[in-house]
Order: sequence, then structure tokens, then C-alpha cells
Amino acid sequence: MNPDWQAFLGARGARVIGDGGANDGAAAFASAPADTPCALTDLSHLGLISVGGTEAADFLQGQLSNDVRELSETHTQFSSHCSPKGRMLANFRLLRFEDSLFLVLPRRQMDALLKRLRMFVLRAKVSIDDASDALVCLGVIGTCADDVLAARFGVLPQGDNDMIRAGEAALIRVAGTLPRYLFIGSAREAQAVWTDAAGHGAVEAHPDLWALHDIRAGIPTVLPETADAFVPQMTNMQLIDGVSFHKGCYTGQEVVARMQYLGKLKRRMYIAQTEIDLETGTAPKPGDPLSAAGSSSEQGPGRVVDARASAPGRWELLVVAEIAAAEGSELRLGDDGPVLKLREPAYGFGEAA
Repeated sequence: MNPDWQAFLGARGARVIGDGGANDGAAAFASAPADTPCALTDLSHLGLISVGGTEAADFLQGQLSNDVRELSETHTQFSSHCSPKGRMLANFRLLRFEDSLFLVLPRRQMDALLKRLRMFVLRAKVSIDDASDALVCLGVIGTCADDVLAARFGVLPQGDNDMIRAGEAALIRVAGTLPRYLFIGSAREAQAVWTDAAGHGAVEAHPDLWALHDIRAGIPTVLPETADAFVPQMTNMQLIDGVSFHKGCYTGQEVVARMQYLGKLKRRMYIAQTEIDLETGTAPKPGDPLSAAGSSSEQGPGRVVDARASAPGRWELLVVAEIAAAEGSELRLGDDGPVLKLREPAYGFGEAA
């Protein structure tokens, strides 16, 4: 975490999470209710990979699942880096800052992705650096801070994944049941935005609240527990502007394209809810297996992508599950855990072309 940013949040009563989990490295305030209408969340558990140089865009075009040519100063996109078997090793938001491209992803995924991308540089005129502590990531949920953000950026981004710039800071509109914005900028600019937004009624909240809104929006995050587990379409990446099927070759492209045009998608990602006894149950976590009566799949009927508590004993999850199992039998956490109530995300399951 940027030291100036850490000192600022510490002075406001936050504690840095150091449990090795999904929010490791972020600063947490008291957990806010899931229905909090306006909140601020530190997102320092997210890191930034900077890819610069005259051949940066061409290099990433050959490595990522989305079409880098469609990025602009006002549009970001989701993307992923896959294994030769087409399974996601990491996924992230991709954006352009002037002459550099940035990948925004969990810090726990950073070392592995940095190492892998650097393997493919060879003689390309590309620099790949960890820029995580040079800039601050924070989230704004709700509309109470709109006036603050509009005053700083001039206007607000209107469409999902749209971006507005002001100096070296960026504001990105993120899909959700409430308006959401991802702020990326210097510690000084982040402090000003945070202070002004809190003064306008935004509650200082735990980063779990941001993740809960990602779950509700059907936005997957690949973590170490699920790396190399899912082809992009299994997590609906093609439905949230995360896969291009016309861009040309990249690592794993043949498998991803074959599933889209020649195969049949047998697994997809659902939003799920369940209740767990706080005294006897175990909290769900990324990578946990699912079970279903009658399933004969060697891989099991599904796995948890992410999970967050929305109330004591109540959990909301993203799960990748066999379509047949999801439609034909009860899915449970583990072998004998609670039943999951499934629903499709708001963007639906219509296949993207």
C-alpha cells in the first residue's frame, strides 16, 4: 500500500488486512450493511501492472483474451491471460493512460502474472512494471458523492466501463445494482476525494462491500485458488466485454474459440445465495467444490468463484456450475453443505457474438 495513503486511512481509524485472503493489503473500516446506499471502500488489495513501450499494445494483443485496439482514453475493458489450454490464469480490468496500459487485478495474482508476461517479451520494445504503490485504488458506491466527483472530473462516466480523466487520476464507471466508480490516482488526489465524499455522507466501509457488489453484478475475479480452473466463457467473461472472438491469436485462443463456435458450453457462472449456521457451518471461499445428487463429472458439478456475507449467516456467491446440474438438481456447498439458490446475472445468458 502507498505509505501516504496508509497513513491517511490509519488516522481515520482503518486497519490494514493481513490475513492472506482476498482483501489482503486493503484497509478496512467497520463492516457496513449490504444495503448501504453510499459508501467508500479502500481497494489497496488491487494492484496495477504497467505495460509501456512502443510495442506495448501489440505485445498485449498477442497475450490477452480481449481486443486491445478497442481501448481508448474513455473506455476500459475486462480481459484475461490464459494458459495454452484456454483456462484463465488471471483476469483484470485493462485501461490506457496516455502511452501506457494498466492491468488492475488482485495483488495476490501479481507476481505470477508479472513473471508469465515477462517470459513472452523476448525482443519486443516493452517494459512491464509493478505500479501498485505509485497509485491508489478506491471505490465509491452510490450517488451521494456524485457532486464531489463531478466537480473534480468535470463530468461523470455514464456507461459501464467508461472512463474520465483529470490529470493523472481516472474515474471508471463499474456495473452494479447501485452506481459505482473505481478511482485510480495519486495518494494526494485520493485523500481529497475520500475526505470530500465522506463529508457528503459516504460511509467508510470494509472492502467486502465492493466485492459483494461485484458478485451482484456478475463480475468474476480469478484468485490463486481458482487460477487455471475456468475457460473465460465459464465465468461469463464473453458477456461482460471480456473476450473478443475476432481479434486473432493469443495464448489459449484456439480453445476459447472452439468452445464458442464448435463446442457446447456445459458450465456457466451463476449468482447464488445460501444460509450457513454460524456455530456449526464453514464460510464459503473461492475454489470450494459444489456437489449435486447424480452428478458423474470427474471435475465435480462446480466450484465457488467468490463469496461474501451480506448479513450474519447469509452469503452471496458467484459459482461456476454444470448447466445440467444447475437446472436439474440441488446444488450444495461441499458434500453435505447448505443448498444454493441460483439465479442468472442481470446481463442474462444470451451468448455474445
